[in-house]
Amino acid sequence: MTAGVLLAAGAGRRYGKPKVLVDEWRNSALAALRDGGCDVVVVVLGAAQVRLPDDIIVTTASDWQAGLSASVRAGLRKADSIGAEYAVLHVIDTPDVDAAVVSRVLQRALASHSGLAQAYYGDRPGHPVVIARRHWPEVIECVTGDRGAGPFLRARDDVEIVDCADLATGVDHDEPGLGGPSGLATT
Repeated sequence: MTAGVLLAAGAGRRYGKPKVLVDEWRNSALAALRDGGCDVVVVVLGAAQVRLPDDIIVTTASDWQAGLSASVRAGLRKADSIGAEYAVLHVIDTPDVDAAVVSRVLQRALASHSGLAQAYYGDRPGHPVVIARRHWPEVIECVTGDRGAGPFLRARDDVEIVDCADLATGVDHDEPGLGGPSGLATT
C-alpha cells in the first residue's frame, strides 16, 4: 500500500495564513496524490483544522510549531500505523505539481532497489518525495526544525532523481504578492 502524505500543518507565517486554508491548493494537492497512484491519502494538520473528504485520513502534528520536521514525523507515523509500504511526501504550496508528477516519481521509487525517489525540476530538488517503509525510522530520527527529508536524501547515493521539469515547475508559493490565488505570488 502507498500512502500519499500531504504535509499541511504549518502556519504559513510568510504567506499570512495556513496554506491548508487555500482551497484551490488543498484540492489540487489531494487530487495529485489520489490520481497519481496513492492507495490512501493522509493529511497532516496542525496550525489550522479544515474539513476534508471522508476518504482522507487526518492526523495532527501536535508539535507543528517545530516546523516541517513535525509534519514529516506525524505523516510517516500515521502511514506506518495503517500498514503502508511507501510514503509519497508532498507539500500543499506547489499547485502545479499534478498526478502525472506524482505517478512518475512513485513509479521510479517502486522500480528501484532503494525505494527512494525525488522529483527534480531542472537541477532543483522538490516534491513529491517517495520513501519506502524501511527508511522511515531513520528519516523520523534525523528530521529537525523546518527541514524535511532533504538532508536524509542528500546523504544517500541511491535516491532516484526524477526529472519532472517537462510536467511542472514545482515552484512553491511562500509569500503574498502578485500572481497566485487571490493575487498571491510564487517564490
